[in-house]
Amino acid sequence: MSTFGLALLMALYDTLPDVELSALLRDDDHMAFNQIYERYWQTLYQTAYNLLKDNDGAHDVLQEIFVWLWTNRERQLTDSLQPYLRAAVKYQVAKLVRHGKVKAAFYDHTVACYQPSPPGDQNYEVRELQAIITAFTQSLPDKAREIYRLSREELLTNKEIAIRLNISEKTVENQMTINLRKLRLALGKMSFWSILL
Repeated sequence: MSTFGLALLMALYDTLPDVELSALLRDDDHMAFNQIYERYWQTLYQTAYNLLKDNDGAHDVLQEIFVWLWTNRERQLTDSLQPYLRAAVKYQVAKLVRHGKVKAAFYDHTVACYQPSPPGDQNYEVRELQAIITAFTQSLPDKAREIYRLSREELLTNKEIAIRLNISEKTVENQMTINLRKLRLALGKMSFWSILL
């Protein structure tokens, strides 16, 4: 096929609605797959990057999704590609979180940004995150809970916490490391991530 003919064919595919691209994809049409990729990769990448804050991780998520889409093209049951692919991004990110393949910075950023919000000024995901963190902190032993509270709610430094509680700064640092590791595990197991992500 000439370059001109290929350009015309690509322009034709560009005008096809998702329902037709899905049907062509199920019939092993490579150009339909390429069009789906071109149509949605930027939005999907941005979604993955916004969740992971990691360029390589976002690219890995997209690669997994599009490999899966091609491999399972005959079994694909939806014609609504955008919500389907967006849900796939969230699922893949949740899978990374559950399996601990997300950088610790992702969790630390999430937890560090957590600030209680006034009631009525929260969306569903924020309320659920707050409920998970509250339940987690209540499950901690008294000393660990107090260290966590002083660090994350009163925003004290490790040194200030050590002085206030009359313990060593190293003890505070070790306890916060343990607390955050436990919180990462708790968040990784929650169905919350599949809703938020």
